[in-house]
Amino acid sequence: MESRAEGFGWGPATATGIGSLPFEDRDEAARIVVGELPDFPHLAELPSRGAGADMIGRAASLLVDLHVDLQPAGWRLVSSAGADERRALSFLGADLNALEIAAYGYEGPLKVQVAGPLTLAASVELNRGGAAVSDAGARRDLAESLAEGVAGFVADVARRVPGAGVVLQLDEPSLPAVLAGSIPTVSGFGRLRAVDTPEVVGLLSSVVGAAGVPVVVHCCAPSVPVGVVRSAGAAAVSLDVSLLSSAADLDGLAAAVDAGLAVWPGIVPSLRPSTPPSDRELAQRIVGLWRRLDQNPAAMAARTVVTPACGLAGADPAWARRAYTLARTTARAFADLTAEAS
Repeated sequence: MESRAEGFGWGPATATGIGSLPFEDRDEAARIVVGELPDFPHLAELPSRGAGADMIGRAASLLVDLHVDLQPAGWRLVSSAGADERRALSFLGADLNALEIAAYGYEGPLKVQVAGPLTLAASVELNRGGAAVSDAGARRDLAESLAEGVAGFVADVARRVPGAGVVLQLDEPSLPAVLAGSIPTVSGFGRLRAVDTPEVVGLLSSVVGAAGVPVVVHCCAPSVPVGVVRSAGAAAVSLDVSLLSSAADLDGLAAAVDAGLAVWPGIVPSLRPSTPPSDRELAQRIVGLWRRLDQNPAAMAARTVVTPACGLAGADPAWARRAYTLARTTARAFADLTAEAS
């Protein structure tokens, strides 16, 4: 196993997954993750098992002194724990048990994923109805509760896999929409008011700080606010490289990289393409990305973690496994390309 890059919790030019997979068997999923991503495995998320195994249900189950229940419109804050919350906790516990067995004796970086505070607030309804993100007090309470729950979650994973250096991924697909004021109202005819950037930074940083481990913020939506991610104290941003189309996107990312942010390029297709790319082709795209950001690709190897473009829940099982293999070999090809150029 490669030594961990200075300043980060992972080795240079490595690979990991986003989190979600199209399997239902937790033991099989854990074995695949550890087997295909031996240098940077992660806790598997298996949403096809149903409510509670989804990203929002899992994060909501970690809340401290706040409770959720599943309604026809989705997850809603309620006064006490019910069957839906207990089911989500049961799914999480079973997945952790499977990881603990599959990763027995493992030493190295290990990633776990949780929905971030803004996406959670945009996806959970208040008890009286309406997205929690519309209420400043609810936003604050959710972030504080999630921060406490995340701290316990990270400590539990570290206890279960004692040789692991835990890395936390905060999934924030709704972050750009929260900042832009494009979250729909209950009726669908209006949009909720945008949340100010300083408040967003504060809410995100409260969870980042509570984790006590390196944090990467993942967002595979367009226009990822990388400046917000960096200001919140995250070590890295994980994004879909194909969505970096505008000069503003590249300029923002370049500024964040100059300030020390690592980049996890999501470059392996999340769904099976008609003609799968080679690992060398994908590695060359990563080299090209670093050059577009005015960086020396070899010097950026320590900040590079190759991933699929987004989660693999919608992929066919065979492609999901192949995508992980391709991410791993792409990372090695990237390392070879930068070594050749140096």
